[in-house]
Amino acid sequence: MKTITKYLSIIVLCFLFTVTQAQEKQLDSVRTNYKESEIKKLIKSKKTVELKEREFLKQDITAINTRLNTGEITLSRANNLKKEAAKKRALNIENHIAIIDNEIALWNRNDKFYQLDVRSERDRKIIRIGSGSMENSGDKLIFIGKESKDAKKKYDKRTHNDLVFAFGFNNALIEGQSLDNSPYKIGGSRFIELGYDWKRRIFKDSNFWRLKYGFSFQWNKFDLKDNKFLVNTDGMISLEEFPVELDKARFRTTNLVFPFHIEFGPSKKIDKKKFFRYSNYKKLRVGLGAYAGFNIGSMQKLKYKEDGNKIKDKKHRDFEVSDLVYGLSGYLGVGSSALYIKYDLSPVFKNQSKKQNNISVGLRIDLD
Repeated sequence: MKTITKYLSIIVLCFLFTVTQAQEKQLDSVRTNYKESEIKKLIKSKKTVELKEREFLKQDITAINTRLNTGEITLSRANNLKKEAAKKRALNIENHIAIIDNEIALWNRNDKFYQLDVRSERDRKIIRIGSGSMENSGDKLIFIGKESKDAKKKYDKRTHNDLVFAFGFNNALIEGQSLDNSPYKIGGSRFIELGYDWKRRIFKDSNFWRLKYGFSFQWNKFDLKDNKFLVNTDGMISLEEFPVELDKARFRTTNLVFPFHIEFGPSKKIDKKKFFRYSNYKKLRVGLGAYAGFNIGSMQKLKYKEDGNKIKDKKHRDFEVSDLVYGLSGYLGVGSSALYIKYDLSPVFKNQSKKQNNISVGLRIDLD
């Protein structure tokens, strides 16, 4: 069981590390490409400045020649005006190129992304990681574009609450044996979870990363097979064969836990006149996390016949169930529905010759 726990922890950590590394590489790539693109534009603009100023000089000379031909100015005066126009355009080219060279130097001097806001508010372009404040940009992980003039006036609801409902198959991984040899029926053992979560965006201007935290009630049911039932012998829990034929043998634990997940995935931006919201409708979402809490009840229910009479036998809180409950959980889905798995790192029972840990797989629904 320790090996399973170790591998599960390693898988979760490796996944988080891989996602983080991929995001960092993507961010570095975007910064580098954007920087190179800006430098290329500036270099190209130097040639544009020269062409425009030369075109302006041609227009100046044409105007001077027109005045000369109409007799408005003398030849000497026309030559002086042409020299002044040429000098003016040469200085304009020199000054413009100096400004461009200085801006190129600023880009080259800075290893990281450098943003020079020398343009007007209307034309200003920005780069953001995990955008959200840009109008009509949606919730892209990376956005390059113009900043909305009224972006600062807008607001959104950063924290939402969800009703969580989950159900599916339940069983136990027992030390030294496979799930196929479990004393609990695969199809008959099930779980139900009902809880309340808060979902909060981690970053102000992005809904890609979210925190999910709250509380849940978990009912884990084990359907015993092979006519076995649980027996408490001086605090040691064991499975023994029942003396008569059992119609049903079920054991259930009830836990109150406090889950915490890091959820990530794209979302759609809904932009209204006075506010904007993010929607995960039909969007992929992934959640990885853990939970901790305590056991608030346990019960074994036996149904059998004795001397022709139907008997229902229920025993509560007599099975040395672990008081503290903690484990790992995760989900993967689209929209409000997701495939859900949880695994208790804490054993089901305090004292047992072979430690067993609860595992559940099913469907999770988050209703906001």
